[in-house]
Amino acid sequence: MSNPALYIRNVERRYKQGDNELAILRGAELAIMPGQSVAMIAPSGAGKSTLLHIAGLLEKPDAGEVFIGRDPTSHLDDEARTTLRRLDIGFVYQFHHLLPEFTAQENVMLPQMIRGLNKNISRERAGELLKYLGLGDRQQHRPGELSGGEQQRVAIARAVANGPRILLADEPTGNLDPRTADHVFGALADLVRYSGLAALIATHNMELARRMDRRVTLRDGKIVELE
Repeated sequence: MSNPALYIRNVERRYKQGDNELAILRGAELAIMPGQSVAMIAPSGAGKSTLLHIAGLLEKPDAGEVFIGRDPTSHLDDEARTTLRRLDIGFVYQFHHLLPEFTAQENVMLPQMIRGLNKNISRERAGELLKYLGLGDRQQHRPGELSGGEQQRVAIARAVANGPRILLADEPTGNLDPRTADHVFGALADLVRYSGLAALIATHNMELARRMDRRVTLRDGKIVELE
């Protein structure tokens, strides 16, 4: 049996509010296997974004451990965490955050070039990803010339351009109409399944969540599996 791509073990996170301490996560545990998609469904304020930030090494837990593959991360310094994020973790947000002055292809090339790949290899991979996501004829368009659904698919391509092991998404279809959201989600699900990514996706869309492999929620700071 393979190891989880992402394993959150007994994670705790607390914040100070004046003289009080607010416990957001209390021994949260979650393991996601390669090629598995997990929907995280919870009300605002329950700790979804905190959990995603900790899973993505953007925030350190107060206790517990985050494993990327077999490797613990709590001991890593900021530079090592940044390198691991760049190589092994892709992020998709509710708003696409594409660079408006660059084409769709260039937006997907940039993270690869930052990693150190040459321009030709980066361009070829960007083209393959955009074609896979149904944007083969939109590669030379800038974000302002693309629809909301097309922009979000470019953002997904950018998130996986470096071949990460883990994809973290925070309401990736939250700004889209139902039909467009369904199309974008379908593209995202196919990409997870065929690339072997482990995906943790926060969403309020129950219809889309039901199409994922597992569903979890946050209750009293713990991760609870849903039917």
